Amino acid sequence: MDPMYFLLRLVVTGFTFWLTSLIIDEHFFIESDNTVGGTIIVLLVVALIFTLVNAIVKPIVQILSIPLYILTLGLFHLVINALMLMLTDWITSQTSWGISIEGGFWWALWIAFIISVVSWAITAVLPGLSSSDRR
Repeated sequence: MDPMYFLLRLVVTGFTFWLTSLIIDEHFFIESDNTVGGTIIVLLVVALIFTLVNAIVKPIVQILSIPLYILTLGLFHLVINALMLMLTDWITSQTSWGISIEGGFWWALWIAFIISVVSWAITAVLPGLSSSDRR
């Protein structure tokens, strides 16, 4: 994988988390030292953790849940995204920084949906990030 593509994806993921925290400010928090630089670093580290969770855990969960994908015509993908977001929340909750989801699974599902839509919109606007541009 191209390192510049990976770094750009991390920045997009971090920016997506920040925008989502602005949209749902009562249930999705970025926990940092409240400085601009500290928040940016936390967002990039959380984006890296989220990327690693999606690269390592998500494929295993997807394979195990193939029948649910078929049964729900693919909508179960959103549930898996919410679970990966909750796992990232749990990993970063072991520190004094990271993301925090208040309100349980249903809010995580809603936040995962918003993150997916915002990430899709940013990816559609930026050249070189869509899968069709990389071929």
